[in-house]
Amino acid sequence: MTGVTINGVNYEEVAEFIYLGTLISNDNSVEKEIQKCILAGNRTYFAAISLLRSRLLSTAIKILLYKTLIRPVVSYGAEAWTMTKKDEQALLVFERKIFRRICGPKYENGEWKSRTNRELEETSKGENVVKWIKGQRISWLGHLERMDEDRMHKKIFNQELEGTRRRGRHRKGWKEEVERDLQVLGVRSERVGDS
Repeated sequence: MTGVTINGVNYEEVAEFIYLGTLISNDNSVEKEIQKCILAGNRTYFAAISLLRSRLLSTAIKILLYKTLIRPVVSYGAEAWTMTKKDEQALLVFERKIFRRICGPKYENGEWKSRTNRELEETSKGENVVKWIKGQRISWLGHLERMDEDRMHKKIFNQELEGTRRRGRHRKGWKEEVERDLQVLGVRSERVGDS
């Protein structure tokens, strides 16, 4: 592998590494990071499973436990994610598994049936982990917009990359993702990052 030497110290190039608990890869994909977060969420889920199975707690309390204990683990660092449909689906499948445990099966026409995705959505009042992550990204955008111009985060946010992209369909960048989220909400029409 190639590397870089700075002040006589050689730094090896790697395909991926973990920084502050977040997996960073050289292709800027978050797929592996999301899978890592889902695995961590599963560990948290199994640690709290006795609470989620308890008959002493109401469904509303169990949903609150999910939102305060498990969802933050699954979405750690999500403010910086640019998700594909596949990534979003993986997160939704994980969340539905938790909600099926919380709500349990339903008794209908003399037999027990697993709850449908539509029933789970009604239970969560239309809120899901993907919508929540998009809200977190918009919240982070608000912090960036309010930052002083001399802060490093703001400088990086406003930086325009030089050069051209390779031919073919490219992965959307963070600014493009957040801009699309804002358009869906009808919040504003100007481009993200423009002063």
